[in-house]
Parts: sequence; structure tokens; C-alpha cells
Amino acid sequence: MTPRLTLTVLVDNNCLIDRYFTAEPGLSFFLETAKKKILFDTGYSDAFLMNAEKMKINLLDLDYVVLSHGHLDHTGGLVPLIRFLTEAKIEGTEHRVPELVAHPRCFYPKEKLPLTNNGSILSEEEVRRQFPVNLSKKPVWITDDLVFLGEIPRKFTFEKVEPGNRRIHLSGGRPEPDLLLDDSALAFRSNDGLVIITGCSHAGICNITTYAREVCGDEKIVDIVGGLHLLKPDPARVTLTGEYLANLSLKALHACHCTSLAAKIALSGYCPVQEVGAGLHLEW
Repeated sequence: MTPRLTLTVLVDNNCLIDRYFTAEPGLSFFLETAKKKILFDTGYSDAFLMNAEKMKINLLDLDYVVLSHGHLDHTGGLVPLIRFLTEAKIEGTEHRVPELVAHPRCFYPKEKLPLTNNGSILSEEEVRRQFPVNLSKKPVWITDDLVFLGEIPRKFTFEKVEPGNRRIHLSGGRPEPDLLLDDSALAFRSNDGLVIITGCSHAGICNITTYAREVCGDEKIVDIVGGLHLLKPDPARVTLTGEYLANLSLKALHACHCTSLAAKIALSGYCPVQEVGAGLHLEW
């Protein structure tokens, strides 16, 4: 019997109506499966901590923190999380220091002018001081049925990332165009098919889904939850993405965060787009 996965939206750009949680332009999910507790992304601020407290979710006993990529709206909450765990240690409160899983490029400085760094404000060196760290380009199985996909192969030309004014500063300070190779996702094997959990899908949701099927050995996709990075979508890309998603016969598409209203409306013609906001609870 495949373990159940539950997902609670701690942070999104939106909040569900009549749920008085904090929203911000960021993303953070809380997952539970196979007796493991996982924080997927930390949003921009301490909003995920405040919302978790209101939801009566204990973040002092996390097993893993998984980062989808290094941008500040997904890693900014690491500093409040470190303070939260530090204060627990000072006060003698029972807690666990989670393992952090991400791509090896996650903590390199990322430049997008006029911002000299729109990536993590914490260096890899500092993160390693605070957490046990697993930085991997290869898939990392967190449980028997939940996997961090690592570096996503880019196969669909219509999902090609143009770096524009984005640059990444590698070790030694060498800058190069930032193709956002650190962008990754989670995939969960449910009894009904795969659940894909994304941060921003800079790698392209079609690329991510194709790779998840390969890694998990399962063609069926039941749900996709997360950002699709379709903010000012090119109509041709939306059409090709919609056609790809339509062929999946999804039960739901929970598109959020960096997915514009125009993109959601367009994609709703291809698959069942569902509302997302802080406070949403999903189970598979």
C-alpha cells in the first residue's frame, strides 16, 4: 500500500477566502508522508512560520527542508527558520534539525539587475553550519515514494529559458548567464499516479513532468501543485503547455504563485485548474 501524502499550503501569493493567514509573493508547502515531515521552500519571510502556528503545524520536528531553487522568494525564510530552531535550542525546547536538500547551484549569488543578488542571502558555507546538507544534481529519494528530482533535463524547446540580464556567480566569483539549472521539483508516487510538486518550474513544467515519469517509472500524473512561471505567457507556449497537460488527463492542476490569471484561464481550457492559497490542504 503506497503511503498517503498530505500537503498544506503555508505560503502563496494568495490566501483562501475566510482563512486569515498571511500571503506574500513566495511559496512554502508542508508535506507529510511515511512518517516524514518535509518543508518545501520557505517563502520570502517568516510568514510560513506564522501561518504554520495558526494552522497548529509544528515545524520543530521537521525531517527535511527541500528547496526548489535559490531565488529569494523561496529561500528567504531560511533565516527565520534558523532563528526559530536556535531559540528552541536556547530554551531547551524539544526540536530536530532537518536535513536540507537542494541543487548544488542553489546558494550561488544570482544577479538580476538592478538587484545584485535575488538569490539566497545565506551562503552555502553558512547553510552547512546550520543544517546537514545534501546538494545533488541526481534524484534524491526522501522516502520510498517521494523523490527530489535534482537537475531537470531540458527537452522541450518552447520551454527554453532565456537568461536575459540574469547571471549566476559560481565559486571563485566567475559570472555566467543564469539558465536556472538549480530549478527542481518533487514527485510522489500515489496509488492513482504521480503528484508533481513545483516551486516555480523555471525548468518548464513539461520538462519536469517528463523527467518525473522517467525517474518514478510511472506514466500517469494525477495532480500538479505549484508555480508554473507563466507570468506574461507567450500564447504559443501556453498552447503547447496546455496540449501537453491535456494529454496527461490530470484530475487537477493546482497552479499558483508565479502563474498569472491569464495563464490559469487559458490552461483551464485544457485541464481542471483548481484554486490555491495559504491554508489549502490536499491529500492523495
